Amino acid sequence: MPKIDVNGLAIDYELIGDEGGPPLVLTPGGRYPRDTAGVPELGAKLAEGGYRVLLWDRPGCGASDIAFTAPSESVMNCEALVGLIDALSFRNVTLVGGSAGSRITLMAAARQPANVRQIAIWWISGGPVGLAGLAWFYCGDQIAAASKGGMEAVVQLPSWADQIARNPRIRSILMAQDPDAYIATMQRWGKAFAYSDESPVPGMTAQDFARLTMPVLTFRSGKSDMAHTRETSEWVHRLLPNSTLVEPPWGDQEWNCVSTFPVDPANRRGRFERWPLLAPLLLDWLKA
Repeated sequence: MPKIDVNGLAIDYELIGDEGGPPLVLTPGGRYPRDTAGVPELGAKLAEGGYRVLLWDRPGCGASDIAFTAPSESVMNCEALVGLIDALSFRNVTLVGGSAGSRITLMAAARQPANVRQIAIWWISGGPVGLAGLAWFYCGDQIAAASKGGMEAVVQLPSWADQIARNPRIRSILMAQDPDAYIATMQRWGKAFAYSDESPVPGMTAQDFARLTMPVLTFRSGKSDMAHTRETSEWVHRLLPNSTLVEPPWGDQEWNCVSTFPVDPANRRGRFERWPLLAPLLLDWLKA
């Protein structure tokens, strides 16, 4: 699969659909790669709807490189997305994403609002406990490992196994880090997830939201979803100048259910496997 240099990082990506179709970027969540169950399936449906769909591995995900110079992991990822869009000469682009992908979508759009035609977002991470969980999920195990066994312990973490298998350079990049500096970076990156009463999304200010005047489709989170709280989705909707708030194509317990699904790429199982259900709603709205 092709890779392209963005900000000194090799970014793995795939384009599907008619070359002449309007460009659309689909960004998944977690540290999951672009071929995670449900992501390419949704991408294929959007491509069938006439879009030129970009699937990509964010830095530190899948087969892409990673660096530790950005103020936060989210900033690293959104700047990579902006650079990727520029490198591919995408104009008047549509951005869609779920979970971490919704955060990266919003942050990238705020950096180039004039080049973004429409946005669709779902499973927006938020809430005090939800964001605290992200800080541990992304940074806590890294700090614990580095403090106990240095970078050798970090590269042995299950959280890096898939990336290292896909891109052996990840191991070399990690091993080249000074353990104390790495712990300090993870502390900063963890702090970037801190809950604030000023904004529902870490890395986004009220002024950032105000710049997003393009049409946005915001899917309301389930009341039972403590990782992507309902209040977060409704708060984002209120801050966006031109947002349409809609119900998702699944029930209230969706996240609680899919978070128990096995990660089984061979049998196309995982947390995002039901994302293709979004396609009809997305296409109807995007083409309205």
